[in-house]
Amino acid sequence: MTTFALILILVVPVIGMALLALIANYRIGSTLNVLLSATAFAGACLLFWAPMQAGRFFLIDSFNIYLVALNSFVGLTTSIFSATYIAHELEKGTLTPKSLRFYHALYQAMMTFMGLALLTNNLGLMWVGIEIATLSTVVMVGIYRTPQAIEAAWKYFILGSVGIALAFFGTILLYLTAESVLGEGVPAMTLSNLQSNAAQFDPALLSLAFVFLLVGYGTKVGLAPLHAWLPDAHAEGPTPISAVLSGLLLNVALYAVLRIKMIMAGNPDTIPAGLAMMIMGLTSLIFAAVMLYRRRDIKRLFAYSSIEHMGIITFAFGMGGPLANFAGLLHMTMHSLTKSGIFFAVGHIVQAKGTQKMSGITGLAKSHPSLAWALGIGVLAIAGVPPFGVFTSEFLVVTTTFARQPVLAMILALGIIVAFGALLMHLQKLLFGEPGGESHKVKASALPMFIHFALVLLAGLWLPPILVEWFKQVAEVLG
Repeated sequence: MTTFALILILVVPVIGMALLALIANYRIGSTLNVLLSATAFAGACLLFWAPMQAGRFFLIDSFNIYLVALNSFVGLTTSIFSATYIAHELEKGTLTPKSLRFYHALYQAMMTFMGLALLTNNLGLMWVGIEIATLSTVVMVGIYRTPQAIEAAWKYFILGSVGIALAFFGTILLYLTAESVLGEGVPAMTLSNLQSNAAQFDPALLSLAFVFLLVGYGTKVGLAPLHAWLPDAHAEGPTPISAVLSGLLLNVALYAVLRIKMIMAGNPDTIPAGLAMMIMGLTSLIFAAVMLYRRRDIKRLFAYSSIEHMGIITFAFGMGGPLANFAGLLHMTMHSLTKSGIFFAVGHIVQAKGTQKMSGITGLAKSHPSLAWALGIGVLAIAGVPPFGVFTSEFLVVTTTFARQPVLAMILALGIIVAFGALLMHLQKLLFGEPGGESHKVKASALPMFIHFALVLLAGLWLPPILVEWFKQVAEVLG
């Protein structure tokens, strides 16, 4: 079962990637891309019945099974949205067949190597997976070939390279501290070995490794002040890639940080890893909440919203404990589903209005009522309005913090309220008033967007007991 699932998630997409690189016809390529994404999602579902195991190169536990399933589901819905969205871009001449030559191959590369980063039991392979996934998105961010898109891609590449270089140095340091205990080679790079033997490692060297890994992978998470690449990448890249960046890649980088935190927890003499994560999380939340007020581009607006919510998630995991971890997992899920759904809606709106500038996207309630409803639902959901699932997860994070750290809870609540005000202010301008900008017919598929919003609403009203039990298992694994 496990081997077959891994083949569907990691091997079949690689074969498909090679085929997609040879296919020039966009319609055939987009269809194959959806089929490959569906295959990976089927493999992720099979993992729920696979035995938990820690092998030489692969680790299967409740934590990464959950994330692989979430990743592959959003990857599937995004591939469906992308098929019609990019086809519309081709029709109006914004993109050319030549510029899209390797688009679907890169999409599968990104999804496959994110899956590798999540499933590997090897510290080095995890680094490789995140690096290749990042390089794939760098190319797709610059696909429009405009000066702004090229600049955004280069900024993403440079800052991402700095982050991944720091993570690489942290990986070397962690290997060096494990080598004296576990011996040379693969055993000293195996995550399960590192976690079970952490108490024997040099705490000073282990702490130093964590600092480099937190800063390095924290750049990928988009935590302030390491976030500078994220708004540009979202604003200038294709909207499907914005959905994947916000909904998936940020989670994978945070997953890497959490795996290192689990190793740190096994050595009581190291620096408090959770405290460092809490500080970075709160800093990101407050910074992003304030910056939301100054946005003029709709995709940049939701890019800063992603920084805000990754700050909340990082803070929750930094606090740790069963309830805080449960809240962090739930918020990670709700953010992934909601934010990708919002970017689907934004993609429709940008194609309908012909601009990303919010000054040209006013009066949606009059010009495009269905899009106004979709955007309104998405913004209210991500702002934490009940009965959506984001409200439930944020409520859990805030109340857990009040029970343990009341002062921090006040800062946390303040940041959430400030961000809430900014989003409602922008939503009012976008939905009401006289219609601005142009008006075009939208051809992209709306089904993925409504599926995401329906799931977020359902989660706010009722969480299936099996999902609650699974999250409890993962929360215990995280410690």
